[in-house]
Formats: sequence, structure tokens, C-alpha cells
Amino acid sequence: MSSPTNLGLLSLTYFFYFGQLGVITPFAGVFLDGRGFSSQEIGSLLAIITLTRVLGPNLWAAVADKTGRGADIVRFGCLLAFVTFTAVYFSFSFWALTFSFGIMMMFWTAVLPQLEVITVNATKESKGGYGAVRLWGSIGFIVLSLIIGFLLDYFTTEVIIYTASFCLFALYISSLFIASPQVVPKHERVVVNEWYKVRSLVFIAFIISAIFLQISFGSYYSFFALYMGQLDYSGKQTGLFIAVGVLSEIGIFIIASRLIVRFGVKWMLIFSMLLTSIRWLCLALVPEFTSVIIFSQTLHAFSFGMTHATSVHFLHTYFANGFQSRAQALYVSIAFGIGGALGSFIAGNTWMQGAGAEKSFLISASFAFIGAFALLLVSSSAFSRQKPLLEKH
Repeated sequence: MSSPTNLGLLSLTYFFYFGQLGVITPFAGVFLDGRGFSSQEIGSLLAIITLTRVLGPNLWAAVADKTGRGADIVRFGCLLAFVTFTAVYFSFSFWALTFSFGIMMMFWTAVLPQLEVITVNATKESKGGYGAVRLWGSIGFIVLSLIIGFLLDYFTTEVIIYTASFCLFALYISSLFIASPQVVPKHERVVVNEWYKVRSLVFIAFIISAIFLQISFGSYYSFFALYMGQLDYSGKQTGLFIAVGVLSEIGIFIIASRLIVRFGVKWMLIFSMLLTSIRWLCLALVPEFTSVIIFSQTLHAFSFGMTHATSVHFLHTYFANGFQSRAQALYVSIAFGIGGALGSFIAGNTWMQGAGAEKSFLISASFAFIGAFALLLVSSSAFSRQKPLLEKH
């Protein structure tokens, strides 16, 4: 399961999964703006399609934990994401595009929780662990965002969806060759007291802070590329700014496990969210300075990279093996689904075609700070509880 070939294939799958993210997340607003939508319509559309992340991951996670066939679900999700996304070529109205993006997102976002579980288990004994494989997702994000930034200086915004389609197709092809984990016999699969843990104070505090963090990302995910254009930065420069953020993310993934062991889950999350608040303040107050943009982008190492690595670590150590897919799906669907949707909706209603950019990022900074504060409600030791070594029905 942890052979170099399989780890390489997992790395390639991460490359195209997050390469697709590098196309859609920063540039979806640019594409929709090119189709003639207002900032309020863009925010509303992105909010609605983000809500599909609530349904998709949980639906497939339940199937994965019952059947133990996570790799097959990854392949099926990749195929359906590619096929359904082709509808965007024939969709031009608000609701048609909402449906096209939404149905793709429902299948595409369901892939990641299963891929995370497969990767965490496959890298238990490998040098570099999970981070060494996951960093290829960051590399994919960089490469594709740079490509899009370059292409936008020469082609129309429609190039965004062509590139996204290519990434989805390549993602499906790479997923076909991932080694499937050994299916755990049904009598050894466990779901004992795991829903009780979902209702625990530590998990509630964790998920609330994650929601606030994702709300804070609303302005950035929805309008950063448009914001840079309004500040007279070129497409290439915007792509480079995004690349700086993800390069810093790669650096933190390499040392993330050591930092988590040294400082603990709670304090790494709090520190990262406070830095995220500073990041949004920079974009709100002094965006006209290139050096400030670059500095704010380096903080992506903590606002996304460190928070994600720490969250995956917490979920893997807190929940039982038989609940892993559902735990990851709950995190993705609630934090990124509900939090992301609220963030996009708020940003869309405060952005006002760029006139409300400062206000929008100040609100983002406030949400990141509140997310850090929520974690103070729980002791550090509560985040360190280990799952039972052996669990059976």
C-alpha cells in the first residue's frame, strides 16, 4: 500500500485535484465577471454551489465506511465531476451556471475525504508521511494558477473552464491507478461512541472555529483575482501572488508534523488563525503595496496549510478507524461547505463591485479572530486524546 509507485500515484492525484482548485478557487469570480455577472450575483452563486459540499462528502463517506471501498468512490467521484462539468459550456444564465458548477462540486468535493483517509493510511510508515504526498497538491495549485494567470493576459476568461475540464479529466485518469486499500472485514469495522465524540465540546469548538476561518476566506476566494485586476496588477502578477501563497504552504507542510507535536493542535490552530486575521487586515488597509501583498500571501502557509494539516491530524487521532471517512467528510462539509457558503454570500453583499473591498476584508479579519477565540474554550489536553487501539462491534 505504501510502495513508492503508489505514493507517486497518490501525489499525482493530489496534483490534479488541487490543480483544479487552483483554477476554480481564485479565478471563478473572474470567469463569472467575464460572463457579465455582478459581485452580488457572483457571491450568491458561489455561496449556493459551496453548499453542495455539505451533501456530497457525507453521502459518499457513509458508503465508504460501510463498504471499505474508498478508492472506488474516489474514481467514481472523479468521473462524475468531469462529466457533469461539461454542462458549463452550454450554461449562461445564473441558475444554469449554478446548477452546472454545483453538481460538479457535489462529486468533486466528495473525493477529498476519501483521498485523505487513503493517503494517511498509506503514508504511516513512509518517510515524510502525509505531508510529503500532500505537498504535491500545493504544487499542482501553483502550476495551474500560474498557467491561468499567464493565459488570461492573452485569452478570454473562457480559458478558465477549458483548463478546469482538463484538470478534472487528468484527475480521473490518475485515480484509476491508485492501489485500493485492503478492505477491512465487516466484523472488524467499528462505529462505537463515535457520534458521541461529534457532540463533544472539543469537536464542537474545533468545527465552530473551522467555520469562522472559512467564512473569513470568503472575500479572498471570491474576489482576490478581481481585486488584483482593479489594483492594476496583470494576470501574470496575480498568478505569481497566488503561487507565493501556495509555495509558503508547501514549506509548512514539510515541517507541519513536527510543529504539531511540539506545540499541540490547539495552539497551532490559534496561532494560525491569528496570523490569518493579520493577513486580511493587510489586504484591507494597504493593498497598494506589492511588498504587502507578497507578505500577506506568505501567511497562506498558516491560514490554509497549517490549519489543514493540523485539522487532518486531529481528526485522524481523535476518531476511530471505522469513522475516518465520516469524520473527514463532516469537517469538509461543515467547515468548507457551510462556512465557505456564508463567506461567499457575505463577501458578495459587501464587495459592491470593489468599492467595499476594504470593508469586506475587515469583516474577514474579524471572523478569523473569532475563530481563534473559540478554541480557547477547550483545554489543550482535550485535543490530544487518542482513539482506542482496538475497536469491534
